[in-house]
Amino acid sequence: MKWKNKCGADGLNACTKVGMLLAAVCLIAGLCHAEEGKIFPIAGAPDLEKLDWKASDEYCRVEMRNGRKFLVIDVPQGKEKGSHWFRAAFDPAPLRGKNVTFLFRYRTQNVSTPPKKYYGSKFMVSYRDASSGEKLWPDAGLQEGNVSWCDGALQVTFRPGAADAEVMLGLQEVSGRIEFEFDSLRSGSVFSPAARINLDYKVKYPQKSEKHSRLRGMMSPAGPMTEEMFRTLKQWNVNLVRMQIMRNWNKLNTELDLDEYYRWLDKRLDEIENATRLAEKYGIRLIIDLHSPPGGKSSLNHMRMFCEKKYADAFLDCWRRIAARFKGNPAIYAYNLLNEPVQAVPAPYDYWNLQRMAAAAVREIDPDTAIMIESNEASRPRAFAYLSPLRMDNIIYQVHMYMPLTYTHQRIRTAGPPIGYPGMIDGEMWNKEKIRETLQPVRDFQLRHNARIYVGEFSAVAWAPGADRYLQDCIDIFEEYGWEWSYHAFREWNGWSVEHEGTGPDNIRPAKNTRRREVLLKAFRKNNK
Repeated sequence: MKWKNKCGADGLNACTKVGMLLAAVCLIAGLCHAEEGKIFPIAGAPDLEKLDWKASDEYCRVEMRNGRKFLVIDVPQGKEKGSHWFRAAFDPAPLRGKNVTFLFRYRTQNVSTPPKKYYGSKFMVSYRDASSGEKLWPDAGLQEGNVSWCDGALQVTFRPGAADAEVMLGLQEVSGRIEFEFDSLRSGSVFSPAARINLDYKVKYPQKSEKHSRLRGMMSPAGPMTEEMFRTLKQWNVNLVRMQIMRNWNKLNTELDLDEYYRWLDKRLDEIENATRLAEKYGIRLIIDLHSPPGGKSSLNHMRMFCEKKYADAFLDCWRRIAARFKGNPAIYAYNLLNEPVQAVPAPYDYWNLQRMAAAAVREIDPDTAIMIESNEASRPRAFAYLSPLRMDNIIYQVHMYMPLTYTHQRIRTAGPPIGYPGMIDGEMWNKEKIRETLQPVRDFQLRHNARIYVGEFSAVAWAPGADRYLQDCIDIFEEYGWEWSYHAFREWNGWSVEHEGTGPDNIRPAKNTRRREVLLKAFRKNNK
């Protein structure tokens, strides 16, 4: 995370802190239309069609078309100022501590550019945290301009003190037109533990794999790694590097030209092949991590290949190429099929099945190298509650640990006072036991399926008070559970660097040593035992 199948029958608003865990999804019209019945109920989630919807002004109206209701917000030029929306109140008390997905279909026509990024086209939930008095505004971040009918989604994790909630949809401080299909408004969950398969499957691993030394390491920079970098990591006693194939992070509508994408991929694979020789020299194993897949993202938190066959096929082809090139290379520990998948609405090539198909494609070429599968919601621990194991062996399951985001990503994009760890964060006490509780779905999955777990990323920004304690508590739990791990990241962005320190993103400087670095070096000494 950053800022700036031969497989058997597996069949924000500016007021919001980063930790709101929202996902906004706008999909290509018609390709990922959320089918009725594909959302699981959550006890206490509002029936959006039955709420008491109220219009804020004369620019909001209800239109009937062929017996169906549409909510229309049409603001003329010159009348942008203010909030023009339908709003409806609901009781969030039954949803405290739960993650709820709000689904809807909408389109826009000539929506103007907002004066600030947190204005514009809106599908938003607001509520008050009764324990702190804070007002929160998780927002789906919809597109402006002209957007054909498409599906949208907003995921909200309600704090324990959630109260006085409302849903708002419409336009804010902009002109233009936005429409919502009223009968598309739903809330619940796209995924459910009840839908899991392969519940009795126990993963098997090769004997040599079972006996290998525990791997602890770092995430690579985005570009090529030099010999000096490998030498430094060797001095730190690192024995694992997760090599990211990454560009255009958090940018939309990239990786669309497949010919150009394949040229870029081949260049990066050349660089990784060179890195394998250095890795062997210094006794370090590598994971090949496809960070930027074909098709890129169609919205901030949605990968285009989940909806478009062209890019889904290209994703499978990428892994055929990678497996053919690196099969038998002793420096390669595992193939990491997809970094931080996010799927908030039903899709024809869902995050699990697409990884399953890629694993099958790899196995046909390379039957020996371990394969890594990641959970949904950007590899969040809670997504392991509904993750099914593949009916395949030598599969390693990967999680990323940045919880709570309000702490680990503090003040990257928003201002505010420093947030310390351990302490009260988002209305809850965060300490080692809270980290353990957060990771429990992963631990349950591990024990249920005899699965090997790898923490592909974990971190806290350099200026987060108590970051060294946070990292130590995470590592203590990883070690207790027998998980392998890699810190994010080595010489990528200074905010994650343990070779930098400072008080904020505008005050970060190199440092000969840091407490966070000392925590890692202490842990890496175990690699010599």
